[in-house]
Amino acid sequence: MIAIEANSYQQPTLSVVKSEDGHLCVKFSGNWNLRSLISMPELQQKISLNAVDSAMQWDMRSLDSLDSAAALIIWQAWGQTIPIQLQIRPEYKHLFDRWQSQKLPDTVQVDSGFSLLFYDFWNLLGGFWLQFLDIVTLMGRLTLDTSYLLRHPSSIPWTEISITIYESGVRALGITALVGFLIGVVLSYLSALQLKTFGAEIYIIDILGLSIIRELGPLLAAILVAGRSGSAMTAQLGIMRVTEELDALSAMGISHSLRLILPKVIALMIVMPLLGAWTSASALIGGMFSAQNTLDISYQQFFLKLPNVVPLFNVFIGLGKGVVFGIMIALIASHFGFRIKPNTESLGIETTNSVVASITFVIMIDAIFAILFMGVGMP
Repeated sequence: MIAIEANSYQQPTLSVVKSEDGHLCVKFSGNWNLRSLISMPELQQKISLNAVDSAMQWDMRSLDSLDSAAALIIWQAWGQTIPIQLQIRPEYKHLFDRWQSQKLPDTVQVDSGFSLLFYDFWNLLGGFWLQFLDIVTLMGRLTLDTSYLLRHPSSIPWTEISITIYESGVRALGITALVGFLIGVVLSYLSALQLKTFGAEIYIIDILGLSIIRELGPLLAAILVAGRSGSAMTAQLGIMRVTEELDALSAMGISHSLRLILPKVIALMIVMPLLGAWTSASALIGGMFSAQNTLDISYQQFFLKLPNVVPLFNVFIGLGKGVVFGIMIALIASHFGFRIKPNTESLGIETTNSVVASITFVIMIDAIFAILFMGVGMP
């Protein structure tokens, strides 16, 4: 029984014969399916060669079987079009009509080298410019909201501001103090190794005072707040987008910028200078502890000499950095929060982008401050 079925199976064949009217005709016979065509790739080449002649006739009435995969291969060999002079049984014709009605997508020619690099750079530049315009628009809205609140003090969202101060400031005291203390210990220990070589151990107070109060304290606090509170703000706005709370606020006529963004900006403007001073104090304590153990500099000597080597203007520079850092972190977190689409994938992507962008801008702003106040506040 099995041998009879095997012998009854006919391989696909393709022959060119003369029709009754004397024209050439390509005749199909046998079983045309994907398995047979894979084992006989020359058939597709023969079809393509004969398809060049537009006057060629095609006879598919002698087919024993035809599946959709084989029909696709034949249709592609025809140049993705059905020949005009085609003779075929109705049960097989619908297979070609399917591919004819659903054209395959054209392949996109991907450029390589310099053109591809220029295209990526142009897209990156365009995306940066659009986001920059969004942030400028957001700042304009906040300016209008601030002017409105100055005229209507009773509308100031004190509850939202106080909640953000607690979440971003009070609850961050522990982590900022720990990181500041450890950075002070590390910086003091590494500086002591070098100062011992030159016999200049006393100058560790100058190094720690200027570097921590002026640079590291505000910068560390800003990076920690950007990673901790900035991501939380972005995720909060994203969850409100997913749960359609933002749409509900719009339906009730409540301003997003007045109730959601401005309280965060005001709260971080208050919190960041204080957290920067708190982090600087913790780092100085850590540096003082390390200096006493490695260089035998007493705590009293450290406290007495510190005001002489670090002018008061450096404290103001650190506080001013904190204010700017707070504004930028709140704006960037809110900006990426409103970019979140109502799906969980977008929530994770935009939250990550918010943290990366906030930390990047904090470092850029710190570099700008360092350049602008290069000769200011030095002993």
